[in-house]
Amino acid sequence: ERKANVDKEKALSDSQRDLNSLIGQIRGMENDKRMLEQKQQFLEQNMHKSNLDIQAATGRVTQLENDLEHYRSELNLAKREEARLEEELETAEDNLKKVQESHGSIKAELDDIVNSQQEAERALFSLEKQKAVNLNEIDNYQRLIEQNKLDIEVRMEEVSSLKAQIEAIQKQEEGKRIALENLEKAEEGRLENIRLAEKELETLQKNMTRVNRELDAKRNEFKLTQSMIENLEGFPESIRFLSGNKEWSQEKPLLSDILYVKEEYRIAIENYLEPYLNYYVVENLEEAQQAIRLLSNSQKGKANFFLLDAFTNYEAPMKMLPGTQHAIDLVETDMNYRRLCGYLLENVLITDNEHFDLKDIEEDVTILSKSGSFIRRKFSVSGGSVGLFEGKKIGRKKNLEVLEGSIKKLEREENRHSTAFYNLKSKIENLKTGNNNPEIHRERNALNQLTQERVSLSTRLENFQTFIAEADEKFRKSDQAIKNLQASNTAIDKDLENKMGIVSGVKEQIANMDGSYREVAEELSLASANFNQKNIAFIQQQNKVGAFQREVVFREKQLEETLASMDSNQRQLKENSEEIKQIQVQADELQQGLLVKYEERKGKESSLTEAEQLYFSARGGINEIEDDLRQTGRARQDAQVLINQLKEKFTDLKFQVSSVAQRLKIEFEMEINDIINQEPENPMQDPEELEIKVDRMRRRLENYGEINPMAVEAYNEMKERFDTITKQRDDIIEAKDSLIATIKEIEETATVQFLDSFSKARLYFIDVFRSLFTEDDNCDLLLLEPDNPLESKIEIVAKPKGKRPQTISQLSGGEKTLTAIALLFALYLLKPAPFCIFDEVDAPLDDANILKFNKIIKKFSSESQFIIVTHNKLTMASVDTIYGVYMAEQGVSGVSPVDFRDFEHKATFEVSR
Repeated sequence: ERKANVDKEKALSDSQRDLNSLIGQIRGMENDKRMLEQKQQFLEQNMHKSNLDIQAATGRVTQLENDLEHYRSELNLAKREEARLEEELETAEDNLKKVQESHGSIKAELDDIVNSQQEAERALFSLEKQKAVNLNEIDNYQRLIEQNKLDIEVRMEEVSSLKAQIEAIQKQEEGKRIALENLEKAEEGRLENIRLAEKELETLQKNMTRVNRELDAKRNEFKLTQSMIENLEGFPESIRFLSGNKEWSQEKPLLSDILYVKEEYRIAIENYLEPYLNYYVVENLEEAQQAIRLLSNSQKGKANFFLLDAFTNYEAPMKMLPGTQHAIDLVETDMNYRRLCGYLLENVLITDNEHFDLKDIEEDVTILSKSGSFIRRKFSVSGGSVGLFEGKKIGRKKNLEVLEGSIKKLEREENRHSTAFYNLKSKIENLKTGNNNPEIHRERNALNQLTQERVSLSTRLENFQTFIAEADEKFRKSDQAIKNLQASNTAIDKDLENKMGIVSGVKEQIANMDGSYREVAEELSLASANFNQKNIAFIQQQNKVGAFQREVVFREKQLEETLASMDSNQRQLKENSEEIKQIQVQADELQQGLLVKYEERKGKESSLTEAEQLYFSARGGINEIEDDLRQTGRARQDAQVLINQLKEKFTDLKFQVSSVAQRLKIEFEMEINDIINQEPENPMQDPEELEIKVDRMRRRLENYGEINPMAVEAYNEMKERFDTITKQRDDIIEAKDSLIATIKEIEETATVQFLDSFSKARLYFIDVFRSLFTEDDNCDLLLLEPDNPLESKIEIVAKPKGKRPQTISQLSGGEKTLTAIALLFALYLLKPAPFCIFDEVDAPLDDANILKFNKIIKKFSSESQFIIVTHNKLTMASVDTIYGVYMAEQGVSGVSPVDFRDFEHKATFEVSR
């Protein structure tokens, strides 16, 4: 039955463990489902934002296309007008030349006057031309200001959107951070609860061990006391005979059995009553005589008896000394034995003072030491050391009942500890199954993703704010330039007024001359004025065409960027849509799995409930069976007593001798004859005391088992190693947490700095690339993974005029070299270096590109020193100093410098084209 109960308990524990494991799986699946829902919500928000961006971009594309169509139309009209004006200008110029050629023979005076007039008209033309140029530039600046205003408005809308996104992400980030902190606190609380529960379990195990040891000790003492009572060990043969004789009443107790004394006074009273403890207590003389006759007839020795009827009228005197108490007050017995005990303990006093003065006391008073170290009688004093087994003889039956009560109490305590141990074990298993580390890891990854997105958006916001600041600066500069140009036009108007006065004076001089001269002058003036007007109109139209061309290029660039952004948003929208579909599929699978797990949990919970009911019902049945077993054991013991009384008398002594001989042979490998022939070392030692001592030593040896002498050293060594490993583990965990925090901080800082440097390098790259190619050419640096900039690859795109956008690997050799040089100088502008070394970089370049390369080297040579290894003559001619390397003798090199700054560069050194 007990084994079945253990199996049920094990089955209950397995069911509880399976249920806890299943609950842990359900929690993990529910957490995964919540994470998928959050991710789906985040993706839907991104899709909504992408849709809004696409709608805005679509409107922007439509506007830009309309603007491009308008400006291209205007550009075509302006070009046709420019061609017409150019043709009229050529006609006016031809007409002017004809007039000038037809009047070449005019006199010197008229020539001087005409020259003065022409000079004045040229000055007048120059001023009018400058004024027209200024007016055209004012128009360009005003258009640029309007364009900057539009760009700023667009960027401000994007800045507002980015700020709203950053604020939303910061709220999500704060929520994730709080959730992560709560999870970490819950995990710390769970670990702390496990530690406290394990500590409580350890304390409970110690208590269970203590209770088991006490229970074993009490059971062994109970068995020993019961055996001594049943076998009457330590009593003479006559007592054992009378106790087992059916002809004599078994209700006749011994004196030692009718007394019970508290343990602290038991030794003292037992020592005093030692001569009378083997006395039988009978009612009258007839019962004593009957026992004496039985002993005589059976030749079983002698016995002593107390006659209760002899104490009927006895009254014990009561004397008292300071610092003592009556021994009779410390004895518990039935009322019919009270007078007998009073007689035996007449004038017997007990003192707690071990140094009690024994000289001046009354002669009829007996003083006992509480510890049993001395007894002061009327004419004698006895005392000495206290034996190990003293105090064990008196009150054995009463002590047996006390032991039985203690055993029951300890058994109840053992059952209570076992139940508490099982509950605590289940609690620890439940706590261990509730591990939050996977959820903490998921929350931390989500928090890192939000942080990276926030950093990316912050970088974009900073770029937009930088663009707005630069646009404001351009606006300020343009406004200042307009004011300067207007002031210049005011001054030009004053000069024009003066020049017009001069021209009028010259015309008056010509008018005073002969009519023919006036006609010639008039014709020449009209031709010249017509030419000047046509020339001014042509120049103004050229500026207008240039302005329209710049507007078309600018709108095309904006259209290209908007289309790229819209394409990126559409790709992102498609990816998000596909990912949402996958998430929905995963969520459906998780939901189905959760439904299955829920059903499985219901089944396991019902199974656990049934197992608990079976276990506790079996536990109650075992307790009832144990009670029945104890009652059966007591009945068996009573039957054993009857059986022992029926043993044959003639085999007693022979059996005892044989038993002792066998024990000596088995336990000590000695023959009984050797013991008989030896002289005893202590002939006065009590055999019963020796028997108890031997039995106790035997049990101790059996309990010890095999002894490991190195156990303490091994324990200390293992404990030291365990402490060292635990400390190292704690250090590693602490270092890990610190390293994760450092990596996170480095990633955030590096992301911000990288995006800032990348944005600057991109702008520098575009500027240098256009300076090496033309202003119409374009290039770009693209991050292939903008969401993960630190791990992203960088694609270099070059857009030479008239070609499709190409990566650097698709360019020609010279274009590759110039693009690489542009990238190098972009990095140089980002972080200038004091020295730059180029090793035959100009080898793939043609003469035109060599000149561009030398020009940019000259431009940056004021800030850094450039060392160029080259075989190109144009590069050699453009440097400040050339070093020729030669070998004066075998194995010995030399350098010969030539400073070109002392020479003037002429075309004879250039390569013919």
